[in-house]
Amino acid sequence: MIITSNNEKEMPDAFLRRCVFHWIEFPDKALMARIVRVHHPDVEDKLLAGALEAFYTLRAVEGLRKPPSTSELIDWLSALRLSGIDPAKLLGAKIPFLGTLLKKEQDIDNVGRRLKARTGS
Repeated sequence: MIITSNNEKEMPDAFLRRCVFHWIEFPDKALMARIVRVHHPDVEDKLLAGALEAFYTLRAVEGLRKPPSTSELIDWLSALRLSGIDPAKLLGAKIPFLGTLLKKEQDIDNVGRRLKARTGS
């Protein structure tokens, strides 16, 4: 039996004593690009590169309650592609469709403040 938890819930100690754990490291940009291309095989290279840069920049923000995961990245790319966003706009003071990547209001506020401070806008 395989169970994934994503550290979402506390499991009882008696249960955990009977488990074998395998931690999966979060994918680097190269592997993530391969994963994304499974879901978006014809994504434009510039859009993918810009999205990955913004995604990993967001994941590096300290204090996020829920850093964006692979599924949020895949959904975000769908939104970006459908809207025809220019890849150059992905690392500005306002990341388009930020709510697709970040699910906690305090994370959105935190990132918004940091982006404004970084770009001076």
